[in-house]
Amino acid sequence: MIHKVGQIMVYVNNQDKAVEFWTEKLGFTKVSEEDNGQGLRRIEVAPSASAETSIILHNKEFIAKMSPELNLGTPSLMFFSNNLDQLHSDLSNKQVTVGEMVTMPSGKVFNFSDDEGNYFAVMEKSN
Repeated sequence: MIHKVGQIMVYVNNQDKAVEFWTEKLGFTKVSEEDNGQGLRRIEVAPSASAETSIILHNKEFIAKMSPELNLGTPSLMFFSNNLDQLHSDLSNKQVTVGEMVTMPSGKVFNFSDDEGNYFAVMEKSN
């Protein structure tokens, strides 16, 4: 039986810039990095070192050659925040492209994009 989501694969064109985006702009932690020396490099980032789910940043071009049958599109990810207004302001100040704050029945939400134009969303849930 599956009991949790462990890792989410995100395929990027520039892994170094992607790590910089996730760690410096979003405050994620670089959990691990593996490189087989033959092009297969995977970098694991997460909101914290103890997070149950992490993001693996893969080289899109290498994976496309290695496994052409894979869908290399960006997954639709929804992150949660305890202080959405502050996060929106912080990301804007770090020159991250952020969308407008929208109030949904389940809480406030906005989207943001990484340096490659991949969009993600973040929500502050109403309790």
